[in-house]
Amino acid sequence: MPKRAVEPAGALRLLNHGPTVMVTAGVGEEANIITLAWTTPVSIDPPMIGIAVAPPRHTHGLIAKTGEFIVNVPSAALLGAVWHCGRASGRNGSKFESAGLTAEPAVSVETVRIAECFAHIECRVASSPTAGDHTFFIGEITAAAAEAEAFDGYLRMSDRYQTLHHLGGTRFVTPRGEELEAAD
Repeated sequence: MPKRAVEPAGALRLLNHGPTVMVTAGVGEEANIITLAWTTPVSIDPPMIGIAVAPPRHTHGLIAKTGEFIVNVPSAALLGAVWHCGRASGRNGSKFESAGLTAEPAVSVETVRIAECFAHIECRVASSPTAGDHTFFIGEITAAAAEAEAFDGYLRMSDRYQTLHHLGGTRFVTPRGEELEAAD
């Protein structure tokens, strides 16, 4: 489905509800996906979001190396891929391939977006403070896009665009209260 551009400041509304996201980082054959539940808007002017990534994670090194990442927002229909990308390591092969996902070019950064996700927020790292056992990568939003039916200035929670919220372990919930269990 075609996507339309979203102003970077408006893109913060894609995350205010706290969904589980799929972050892409790395360029070319190194492109990787990590599933994260720790994301947050951190600034309106300039528009910025933060993601927490543990240093041992493969994607941590890719973000540190390239200085960019993309937050891809999946629907609940992608639960299997979300779970897989949170459990497998990109050091052992392409998660795009193993999860059955499609890489598509980004607008403002070199890493790729996940075509099956309904929204994307492209970022360049502005700072990366250490927060306990994680690095908090703060990214300035350089471009964003969302399927028109999913975002009209506000995230729309129709059946097709139910986001996933990680409850812990294999348990997730949608904003409508539908509890989902990932296959372990």
